Amino acid sequence: MNDEEPNGESTVTVVLAGAVNLAIAVMKAVAGVITGSGALLSEAAHSVADTITEILLLTALRRSARPADRVHPFGYGKERYFWCLLAAVSIFASGAMFSFYEGFSTVFGEPQEQSNPLVGYIVLILAFLMEGVSWTQAVRQVRGEAREQNRSIRQYLRLVDDPAPKSVFFEDSAALVGLVLAFAGLLLHQLTGSSLWDGLASITIGLLLVFVAYNLGRTNLGLLIGRQADPVVVGGIRELLAGAPEIEVVVDLQTMLLGTDQILVCARVDFDDSLGAADVERACVRLASELHETYSDVAEVFIEPVPRTDSDLRAAVLARYGKDASKFGDTP
Repeated sequence: MNDEEPNGESTVTVVLAGAVNLAIAVMKAVAGVITGSGALLSEAAHSVADTITEILLLTALRRSARPADRVHPFGYGKERYFWCLLAAVSIFASGAMFSFYEGFSTVFGEPQEQSNPLVGYIVLILAFLMEGVSWTQAVRQVRGEAREQNRSIRQYLRLVDDPAPKSVFFEDSAALVGLVLAFAGLLLHQLTGSSLWDGLASITIGLLLVFVAYNLGRTNLGLLIGRQADPVVVGGIRELLAGAPEIEVVVDLQTMLLGTDQILVCARVDFDDSLGAADVERACVRLASELHETYSDVAEVFIEPVPRTDSDLRAAVLARYGKDASKFGDTP
């Protein structure tokens, strides 16, 4: 996979979403003040949160691209996950909390009169069309990258190591649903004369944002902790090492995502005992080169010679993988 192309498309997706959300936030806020609709004000807060999120995502894309240095020898790739985690927190703190406040204030407070609902309808329709542009770009990127990996969109979103397109896709999807909810709340308020519907729409929008924030937060938490590489890639790495003539058994294989399109590979292998030290060194260099050529995402490779009969190592592999430990050697 080419690193520059997906990162460039992620930047386009994020910038487009940010510009759209900023314009929509202003429109919703003005319409919310004019109509007195709590749902519209909640949607304005939603768009403000999304705008902040895009700023954080753009920061993530820029800062994570810095090259490795003495202080951070494995690079700054994981910084993308940190900023994306803050983006999820922003959705919760800025969007969901304000929506809950506005919703509960409307439901349990004094009844509110509705004025100029037509303004609200026009703004919501325009916002839906504008959000649709950003959502289409996010879907195009997600669908295209899922197709490249021969995966369904659901599988792609579960395994993707770049949280930026996933964040925009979730945000824009939630924004479209939120606009429909706000429209329904505004319409029911007009038809019944009760602001209860407006408040319930705001609370539902808040719940929607909590769901989005939780899912994005969980994704970035797993990446920050240190998730293994794509299982398909891990299986391919194992097969490549196991097929090397110098290696008798792959005793243990560990991978970790260092960032988007950056994989750390740590392999413990049992070399043929007839090999000399120089033979093992040459084999390690050759295998590292083959891994880099076969999987462009492999950034660092460490190969450690170990005996397959080492009891401590066997116990560690069993503890980590359980029944699957047999994939890494002859551990029972």
